Amino acid sequence: MASHIVAGRQVRRRRGAPRITALGGGHGLSASLSALRRLTGELTAVVTVADDGGSSGRLRAELGVLPPGDLRKALAALCGDDEWGRTWSEVIQHRFQSDGDLHGHAVGNLLIVALWEKLGDPVEALAYVGRLLGAHGRVLPMSSVPLDIEAVVRGLDPAYPDRRDTVRGQAEVAVTRGEVESVRLLPQDPPAVPEAVAAVREADWVVLGPGSWFTSVLPHLMVPDLRAALVQTRARKVLALNLVGQPGETEGFSPQRHLEVLGAHAPELSVDFVLAEETTVADPEALRSAAKRLGAELVLDNVAAEDGSPRHDPELLAAAYDRIFRTHGRIAPWR
Repeated sequence: MASHIVAGRQVRRRRGAPRITALGGGHGLSASLSALRRLTGELTAVVTVADDGGSSGRLRAELGVLPPGDLRKALAALCGDDEWGRTWSEVIQHRFQSDGDLHGHAVGNLLIVALWEKLGDPVEALAYVGRLLGAHGRVLPMSSVPLDIEAVVRGLDPAYPDRRDTVRGQAEVAVTRGEVESVRLLPQDPPAVPEAVAAVREADWVVLGPGSWFTSVLPHLMVPDLRAALVQTRARKVLALNLVGQPGETEGFSPQRHLEVLGAHAPELSVDFVLAEETTVADPEALRSAAKRLGAELVLDNVAAEDGSPRHDPELLAAAYDRIFRTHGRIAPWR
């Protein structure tokens, strides 16, 4: 029976630890994984594959592969706290600085793509990387094909505040001006990775968010087989909210607005718990009402980093998840 210190206390990981599947991408998913790996050895990350910027975008354009960046970040977050884990986490996140073609490429991106080309199977290749890193869990792409995000944005041009324009590409949507009203994936109805669907269906808990709402969280709901699994699974579902609106993508959004947007994109999806940082919720009753419309109970807790930056503290987030899992710990009877 292994143990880990969470928020100043020992959390024991028993043989019957819950199976948890976390969905998202980028830094938000990394924060969630850094917390969840403290609680269970049965952890799966399902990661968006729509990144088209930076090193990932260059590799995707040149080689036609899935963008590896968010997958790399998830693997780094699952590395252990021992010397081996810390070293490998830093190595795969390392970016080359040069005047040549390697400039800006992350070591982990090149490693992942090399194994994809060697093995011909993205899921098997990511498992190899995970074993090399000693990752506390596994990482899966949500789809087997690279995806593009297309958003409808109102007020993109300040001179025409009511006009709606289309913005394409994850990198462009993430920094767009104006209000993002909706997003879709291209190609539409992409194929899900079967292992990702199985991970959602067989989980005891599914965690969605935090992360860039339109480019990391909502895309999972637009892959038909994955969406069906999220709707049909008997796992309990926790939706973790961001601490603040993201500049460009969700700037000015209230916490309840995030829930309204999710409900509009997937009206058939229900959630069991909405987790939010208590100090950032200006209107708890409005948020509680919005959560209730998703079928969820609102949980307000202390999960923010103590330095005042808009990021989650892994140990505090782990403790918040742990309280939810233990308070409502009856395992969903999937089998």
